Amino acid sequence: MKKLTLLLSAALLAVSPVAAFTAGATNPAATPVPRNDWIARHEGFVERARQGDVDVLFIGDSITDAWRRTGKAIWDERYEPLKAANFGISGDKTEHLLWRLQNGELDGIAPKLAVLMIGTNNSGRDTAPQIAEGVRAILDEIHQRSPKTKILLLGVFPRGEQPDHPLRLKVAEVTKLIAKFDDGRRVFFLDIGDKFLRPDGVLPASIMPDFLHPNEEGYRIWAEAMDAKFRELLR
Repeated sequence: MKKLTLLLSAALLAVSPVAAFTAGATNPAATPVPRNDWIARHEGFVERARQGDVDVLFIGDSITDAWRRTGKAIWDERYEPLKAANFGISGDKTEHLLWRLQNGELDGIAPKLAVLMIGTNNSGRDTAPQIAEGVRAILDEIHQRSPKTKILLLGVFPRGEQPDHPLRLKVAEVTKLIAKFDDGRRVFFLDIGDKFLRPDGVLPASIMPDFLHPNEEGYRIWAEAMDAKFRELLR
């Protein structure tokens, strides 16, 4: 019976990190796991990494992913000339990005700078400390595989129209926690969330129509808000 219990526990951990965490075994936000719906895109990123010649790497979820669509004009103007690559995938949580980095997306490249924002998709399931732990695992993975890469770690962008929206409060808590990862040598934290807000804290639909994803104006705000730090780290 004991052997059967151990086998079942191992199977549960292999199939469902979330279920395993529920049993007290691990943190799902820091347990690498793939998504079947993006394997082809992941393999495309791995192939791009194998080609090399990437000085700037953007990594994250749909907000990063959409630089190639909503923010394309700004990307082409500002980042394409800098040998930038975009490895953002819509819907990713911290554990998904962690898996991708562990499975080839940094093989063959050593970017001078990586721009990282991740965690908003974890906010409906995980606590802020769990999400922060997932971000920490990603930072560690990048430095293990590309020790000379500097990381511009962005605070999670505000979401929800009103300042007291539960998910707004959650990502704000995450942002406070991950700010502590700035070590002034390899990780440099930057929170530009207030650039998207009105003085009363409202997130306007004119910048984020769904109160989560920036429109083109939002991407321009993003680029301009991080430009000074971005350029400083590239130097």
